[in-house]
Amino acid sequence: MIDHAVRDGAHFAFTTRWGGVSISPYGELNLGGAVGDDPAAVLENRAIAARELGLDPADVVWMNQVHGADVAVVTGRQPAGEAPAVDAVVTDRPLALAVLTADCTPVLLADPVAGVVGAAHAGRPGLAAGVVPAVVAAMAALGAEPARITAATGPAVCGRCYEVPAQLRAEVAGRVPEAHAVTSWGTPALDVPAGVAAQLAAAGVTAPVLSPVCTLESADHYSYRREQRTGRLASYVWLGSSY
Repeated sequence: MIDHAVRDGAHFAFTTRWGGVSISPYGELNLGGAVGDDPAAVLENRAIAARELGLDPADVVWMNQVHGADVAVVTGRQPAGEAPAVDAVVTDRPLALAVLTADCTPVLLADPVAGVVGAAHAGRPGLAAGVVPAVVAAMAALGAEPARITAATGPAVCGRCYEVPAQLRAEVAGRVPEAHAVTSWGTPALDVPAGVAAQLAAAGVTAPVLSPVCTLESADHYSYRREQRTGRLASYVWLGSSY
């Protein structure tokens, strides 16, 4: 089961955990290749998701996410097993970009006029490091205009649930004040999606569509905080109707 929307000529898609071939604890549609799942099952799941979205699996670009702020510019199809060790990718080629998450915030961006798309993995470290403004700047270098970028975030742990030590909240909120939060039970927390939205606005990207889904609260989504050993969701962005 995949949520798929088209906005201003850009496609934004977000998987749930259902509809694939992986078995427990990764059941069913695990798309992460570095969590201990059967590699053959992951490849099949990626093919299933691509087919449902009308994509060629070979045209989907993945990352080896490392919780930083580096951005890779993609100029062609990705050789098997050669995902770059970055937390954001951008391209002006007819490719789909994918982000893997299980509580972190996936950030998808597109400027259909310039023919440029971008995707970022914004966990707590990446948010603090500035991966969001970095991906916007990389898109601008390819001809995108921030004011023209359409953006969306995917399912992620919400500020009511993302409990952290007070010192950690202070450190992150010192860089991104909008991420300061309190859990529903009154303890220090971080709201990464709110921080992402603030960083997008500061970079000139207005009115992003923020997912209402909290992965920790939703049984339809993977959550590392809830399950520890679990699968990964994927969020995709691309332009055009098909490849």
